[in-house]
Amino acid sequence: MEQRRVTDFFARRRPGPPRIAPPKLACRTPSPARPALRAPASATSGSRKRARPPAAPGRDQARPPARRRLRLSVDEVSSPSTPEAPDIPACPSPGQKIKKSTPAAGQPPHLTSAQDQDTISELASCLQRARELGARVRALKASAQDAGESCTPEAEGRPEEPCGEKAPAYQRFHALAQPGLPGLVLPYKYQVLAEMFRSMDTIVGMLHNRSETPTFAKVQRGVQDMMRRRFEECNVGQIKTVYPASYRFRQERSVPTFKDGTRRSDYQLTIEPLLEQEADGAAPQLTASRLLQRRQIFSQKLVEHVKEHHKAFLASLSPAMVVPEDQLTRWHPRFNVDEVPDIEPAALPQPPATEKLTTAQEVLARARNLISPRMEKALSQLALRSAAPSSPGSPRPALPATPPATPPAASPSALKGVSQDLLERIRAKEAQKQLAQMTRCPEQEQRLQRLERLPELARVLRSVFVSERKPALSMEVACARMVGSCCTIMSPGEMEKHLLLLSELLPDWLSLHRIRTDTYVKLDKAADLAHITARLAHQTRAEEGL
Repeated sequence: MEQRRVTDFFARRRPGPPRIAPPKLACRTPSPARPALRAPASATSGSRKRARPPAAPGRDQARPPARRRLRLSVDEVSSPSTPEAPDIPACPSPGQKIKKSTPAAGQPPHLTSAQDQDTISELASCLQRARELGARVRALKASAQDAGESCTPEAEGRPEEPCGEKAPAYQRFHALAQPGLPGLVLPYKYQVLAEMFRSMDTIVGMLHNRSETPTFAKVQRGVQDMMRRRFEECNVGQIKTVYPASYRFRQERSVPTFKDGTRRSDYQLTIEPLLEQEADGAAPQLTASRLLQRRQIFSQKLVEHVKEHHKAFLASLSPAMVVPEDQLTRWHPRFNVDEVPDIEPAALPQPPATEKLTTAQEVLARARNLISPRMEKALSQLALRSAAPSSPGSPRPALPATPPATPPAASPSALKGVSQDLLERIRAKEAQKQLAQMTRCPEQEQRLQRLERLPELARVLRSVFVSERKPALSMEVACARMVGSCCTIMSPGEMEKHLLLLSELLPDWLSLHRIRTDTYVKLDKAADLAHITARLAHQTRAEEGL
């Protein structure tokens, strides 16, 4: 690419001969602006500054001065469509200016007025056509609005739902989005219910086949894990409405459960599948073929439920239509499948209302035939004392500041019928126990605590020897194994003290052998563990002084 010379800049800026602009055609489109006459700049000067127009142009001037506008009087600007004002253009378009061509040298001046007349007539015709198009647009808008009002839900007799309560579009138009040929498509909520039944039948079948009682809590957790959707008792009621012969529902107690906060005494909703009895008399199982069969039956019942609403829709048409159900292969085009109402849930068994007894009178009334006469008399006296109101004027006995050291002796009427020798022995034994607790030294108390742990440690020690398959173990290894297997947290040194006590009490079962610097423990694995445990319990009772 050639490099331009610096002298080209001065050549470009040097004034040259005036350039003659091509003649512009007059604009013939309607515009609200005023028409103006424009003339090219004077060719006498090469500068960019405009030349000021002379005060009185002469006849020898070829063109009018630049930026000269045509000033019209108020009476001349009347109506653009009236033929009385031929020199005024009709509604010129904004931003556009009509140039009035000046007669050239040697041309008569009356030709300019003829061109203006042609321009005005063309503008008038454009305005008339614009008015006709506007009228047609307004007529089309009115007809479209009338057609839209006739297609609204109010015209069809169905109230329009508020925007906040409308279901999502993938649910409202689920039937239209199904692939393949149109047929007996189920609504979206019915397909979700069919999937819930399939998941519920799978969970119930697993629990039933392994002889476990299916409860609603277990089934609910399993179905929600499979579908990632909430599963409530109302859904179970809908399943019962559609397929009542699928399950038997009951409220039962004492059902094993592994859920926190649920007791065995609480009532739980149990779900038992209804199956046909096997030919050989064995317990029926929910096999894969039966699961598939029950799923097909449930889907068919859902289709029959939709057919009932479709039949009612056909009867409401004018004229009414009747289509046999065995010949129906698709829904009516105007039947909105996804607007079919939900299935009403059936009633499920509820836990019985249990009464809570709060007073002795209620307990006596409920258990009058189940208690002994002495207990009945005691409850009657308690009920009378609790029912009798205390008089406001009677002084209350002053309560002692500290409770008595010994419990008050039982009244002879409460212990009527009990042997006095038995009472004396019980009281003597209780006194001996209290005396032993008060006179026991700390070392003896610690020994008794170790004696209470020995039956459990004996079972653990025998398990360690059986797993190790050795006739003898070192004291360090035996203590380490027992510390890891025992449920009580103890140190190896404390475990060694328990083994020493065990070998002291049962030398024929557990023996200690000191070889050089190590101590080895040897156990008789052939001895009866129950007999060993009984001996340890007897020794504990003997040392406690009982």
